[in-house]
Amino acid sequence: MEMKHFTFTFLLLFNLIFLLSFSQARSSPIVPLPQPALSSFKINTTSQNDRSCSYTVRISTSCSSPRYTRDQISLSFGDAYGNQVYAPRLDDPSTRTFERCSADTFTVYGPCTYPICYVYLYRSGYDGWMPEYVQVYGYYTKAVTFYYNTYIPPNVWYGFNYCNGVAASASAAVSDFLSSNLRAKDRSYIGGIKPKDMRPKYTIPSSGAAHPS
Repeated sequence: MEMKHFTFTFLLLFNLIFLLSFSQARSSPIVPLPQPALSSFKINTTSQNDRSCSYTVRISTSCSSPRYTRDQISLSFGDAYGNQVYAPRLDDPSTRTFERCSADTFTVYGPCTYPICYVYLYRSGYDGWMPEYVQVYGYYTKAVTFYYNTYIPPNVWYGFNYCNGVAASASAAVSDFLSSNLRAKDRSYIGGIKPKDMRPKYTIPSSGAAHPS
């Protein structure tokens, strides 16, 4: 009898601890931090002549940033398929760009992209600068916001890259879609051979393909 009571108490306590831990985990989400870009990251200068699409970029400067900055600041963002947009020298001290507690909006042109999954900032200078967030959206892409809230180190591309997860999710989704459709087609030809012209055809976007207009 005592053993059963002990077991019941132990299980009850275990479940209570689990629920409390889960609740705390949900209320305190892990916020990703910006990182230096991998050494393999390069600016694709040949694609910068492509001005097929326009993007609105909104950059908010933290109230913890210096009052103003004379640093040279550039931006690059893109998708998981090799489409890259590059905006050199967004800074302009004469127009009070990137002052403390301010937000600046830019119109940037570049190749059309699929959903944007990375953004990097580049700073060169001695004043220092702390952005709060970078938000990018275009005609074909929904708004995506990357939260910095930290100083940008000098002379290095610094930001976020979620493209591996996006590509993996997209690949898995396409694979599941194709498999389910092929199984459905197979069931409709029980005991027979599918005519060649009846086989399902699918087109998967290749790397570097532009967003459909």
